[in-house]
Amino acid sequence: MRKTLFLKFLIAYIIFGCFGFIAVATVSSALTLDHETKRTAEQYYREASTIAKTYASDLYNNQITIENAYSQLSTLSAYLDADIWIVNPSGTVVVNSISFPNLTNPQVIDDFDPSVTASSYYIKDNFFGQYDEDMLTVFTPITANYKIKGYVIILQPVETLRSRSDSFLSITYITLIVLLFLSLIILIFFTEVFYIPLKKIIYATEQYAAGNMHYEFSIESNDEMGYLAGTLNYMAGEIAKSEDNQKKFVANVSHDFRSPLTSIRGYLEAMIDGTIPPELHGKYLNIVLNETDRLTKLTNSLLTLNNLNTKGMVLELSDFNINQVIRKTVDTFEGTCRKKQISIDLILTGEEMLVHADIDKIQQVLYNLLDNAIKFSHDNSTITIETKLKHNKVFVSVKDTGIGIPKESLNLIFDRFYKTDLSRGKDKKGTGLGLSITKEIIHSHGENINVISTEGVGTEFIFSLAPSEVDDEED
Repeated sequence: MRKTLFLKFLIAYIIFGCFGFIAVATVSSALTLDHETKRTAEQYYREASTIAKTYASDLYNNQITIENAYSQLSTLSAYLDADIWIVNPSGTVVVNSISFPNLTNPQVIDDFDPSVTASSYYIKDNFFGQYDEDMLTVFTPITANYKIKGYVIILQPVETLRSRSDSFLSITYITLIVLLFLSLIILIFFTEVFYIPLKKIIYATEQYAAGNMHYEFSIESNDEMGYLAGTLNYMAGEIAKSEDNQKKFVANVSHDFRSPLTSIRGYLEAMIDGTIPPELHGKYLNIVLNETDRLTKLTNSLLTLNNLNTKGMVLELSDFNINQVIRKTVDTFEGTCRKKQISIDLILTGEEMLVHADIDKIQQVLYNLLDNAIKFSHDNSTITIETKLKHNKVFVSVKDTGIGIPKESLNLIFDRFYKTDLSRGKDKKGTGLGLSITKEIIHSHGENINVISTEGVGTEFIFSLAPSEVDDEED
C-alpha cells in the first residue's frame, strides 16, 4: 500500500510525541531529581552551618540546655521538613529533633564516620542504618578553638525529594502537551494548506494521464500551490483544446477529401457502367479533372501549413519592393477579373516601397487575400489595394465591396477549414485554409493581420510589414 505524505507526517508526529514523553520520563526526570537534590542540599548546608554556629555551639559551651536545644531543633525541623541531629565525633547522639534525648543512656550510632561524604557535603543513604529508606544527609562540623566538637546533620527522605521533583516535572509534561498541541495545529495547517491541495493536484494529474483533459479543479490560494494548480489547469485546457482542434482538423480534412473523391468515383463508375453515354465523357472528365485540382490544392495547403507550423521555420528574408509584388500579383488575376468585370484600384505610396520580409511567402499572402476578395465580390465592383508607411511600419490593405463577413464569424475566419455560411455557396472550390496560411505567414514575420468587415458592405484585410533598413536610413 502506498504511504501518503500525510500518513508519514502523522507517524512522525506520533513518534515525536512518544519519544518526547519517554525523554521527559527518563532524562528530564533524572535531571530534575538531581537538580532538586543539589538545591536542597545547598539549602540544608546553609541551615546546618547556621545551627552549628548558634544552637549547637551554645549547647557545647553550656550556654543552653539540651531541653532548649531540643525545642529549637524541633521547631526548625518542622520548618525545614527535615530531621536535625547533633552528633559527637564518636557517634554519640547529643540531641535530635525526632525524640527527646535520653540523658542517662544516650543513643550511639555504630560505625559513625563523617568522612563518608568524601569531598562533598552530602550523601544519600540510610544514615548508618538509622532509617529504613535512603535519606539526603548533609553534614556540617561544629568547631571550637579549631577543633571539631561534633556535627550538625540534617536529613530528608529521598522520596520527598522525588515527590517535589515530580511536581516540577509535571510542568514539563504540561509544556510538552502544549507543544504537541501546537504541533497538531501545524499538522492540521499543513493538511489544509498543502496536503489537500496536493492531493487534488495528484488526482488531477492522474485524470490527465488517463486522457481526461477536460477535468477541472480549483485551489483557492495565491501561493505557489495555487499557481501550480492554475498552470496545470491551463496546460490541460490547452491540451484539450489541441485535441479538439486535432479531431476537428481530421474531421474537416476527411470531409474535404471525401467529397471530391466521392464525385470522382461516382462519375467514373457511371462512365464505366454506361450510365453516362460516351458522347458526354468529355464533360464529366473535365469535372473529374477539376475535382483532382481541388484535391491537389487541399494537399498543397496542408503541406504549407505543416511547414509554417514547424518550430524554427527559416524565413528567407530580403529587401524588396512591395508595390512591385502587388502589381505582379494583380496581373495573375486579370482573366478572372475580366470575367466578373471587377476592377482593381492600386493606391500605392511612391513608385518603390521597400520592405524586409520573405518575398515568396508575402506574395502568397497577397494571392490569398486577393483571391478571396475577387471570389466574394459582386460583379461590376471594385477592389482597392493600398500601401502606406505609418509608425515605422508598412501597412498593406486589401479591401472589397462584397458580401462581407458576419460579426459572429470575425474571430473564427483565421481558423483552419472555417467557412462562413455566406461563403459556402460562393467558395465551392475553397479549402478553408487560405486565411490560416496567411495568418501563419504574417505571424512568422513577427507582424499582425487584422480584418474589418460589415455584412453586405465589404471586407478589408490589413497586415503590417517591417520596412527595409535602407529606407529607414534614407528617411
